[in-house]
Amino acid sequence: MNVDIGGALDGDLGLDRASLDALDERVADAHDRIERGRDDAEHGYAALNLPETCDPDSIRRVADGFDPNHLLTVGIGGSALGAATLTDALGTGVDCRYLDNVDPVWVEAILDEVDLSSTVVNVVSRSGTTAETLSNFLVVREAMETAGVDWTERTVVTTGEAGNLAAMADERDLPRLAVPEGVPGRFSALSTVGLFAAALADVDLDAVLAGAAEEADRLAGSLFESPAYAYGATTYALAERGAATNAVMPYAESLERFAEWFAQLWAESLGKDGRGQTPARALGATDQHSQLQLYRAGPADKLVTLVRPRETDGECAIPETDLEGLSYLGGSSLDALLDAEFRATEASLAAAGRETVRVEIDRVDARGLGELLYGMEAACVLYGELAGVSTFTQPAVEWGKKAARGLLGGGDFSEADAVGDRRSLEVN
Repeated sequence: MNVDIGGALDGDLGLDRASLDALDERVADAHDRIERGRDDAEHGYAALNLPETCDPDSIRRVADGFDPNHLLTVGIGGSALGAATLTDALGTGVDCRYLDNVDPVWVEAILDEVDLSSTVVNVVSRSGTTAETLSNFLVVREAMETAGVDWTERTVVTTGEAGNLAAMADERDLPRLAVPEGVPGRFSALSTVGLFAAALADVDLDAVLAGAAEEADRLAGSLFESPAYAYGATTYALAERGAATNAVMPYAESLERFAEWFAQLWAESLGKDGRGQTPARALGATDQHSQLQLYRAGPADKLVTLVRPRETDGECAIPETDLEGLSYLGGSSLDALLDAEFRATEASLAAAGRETVRVEIDRVDARGLGELLYGMEAACVLYGELAGVSTFTQPAVEWGKKAARGLLGGGDFSEADAVGDRRSLEVN
């Protein structure tokens, strides 16, 4: 992963090289703390050890027992987004779907579209009690039974050591993958949670982990020596100067899901104690025509992160044309056009004094995705250290879970009682 922070300097928010030089001493201290956490496999920090601790062979052994046309991953948040990032960008052969919402119309439509007799179901929940995940799994299980499909022959469970799912897997003798200890869901893409779907979709797990390991080796005590820390420190410094929004804009259709994964990582990890940065998802060149106007001419409170591969397999020549005003396009290619759009967007924002960071991988391949996922996780952890927030917790999410569970009769929770206190001012 290569990170160019030049576009973040000397813009409207006033970040300059001297400010980064001063911040670099704190980066060194934060790096020492991160390394101690990794050495002791502390909760959260253990995620940065996954390139070494994840066993891809155990994942492949389970995946090799199936040859499906479809995969339904039943999970939510970190239990789905990492896998979706990898399979959407790299997967082949298997139609991978992710039941990560409980919209009944949408769920029923997916179940109608797939051949359940040629579907593998991977239900993913560390606790085995996640309401959305367990509800969707029960719906899928019933749909299989109704279709005459033995769901026990087509279900893989990814969960913790104990809980409802673990007990069911043991009782039914289902294939089971262990969620790694000390790894929050949003940091679990490089583990069993993210890599089982990738394995079924013929993604090279060894290359993914090798790319992540290369990025891990580049962590150092200076932001000027580590791409991940350069990104984490720069985003933190800009946030402190008023960049409340971080718009992540990949220039590759295959990386659209990456922006969704990033949004959870950034929001859930860093949104604490009145601190943090709101992630916005965009896609180049599409959203140049929908969001760029705001980023360039709206409030000076945003950073735009531009993400792209340096090399692509596609080119797609643009045919010659005699249409007036369009002859300059003939003989070029869509690849050249996308590159021009990328550079023009970057220059447009710079000309308006708006900050950007350029993040590049060599290619959208297994190694490149491993670098990108690991690099952003390390960047997030560094940002959290600099901001002094509890990066690996999610109390606001837990509050909502308790409220929903209480409303459904799953226990007596004060959070559910608070729902009745909602203020209303209805206009009909």
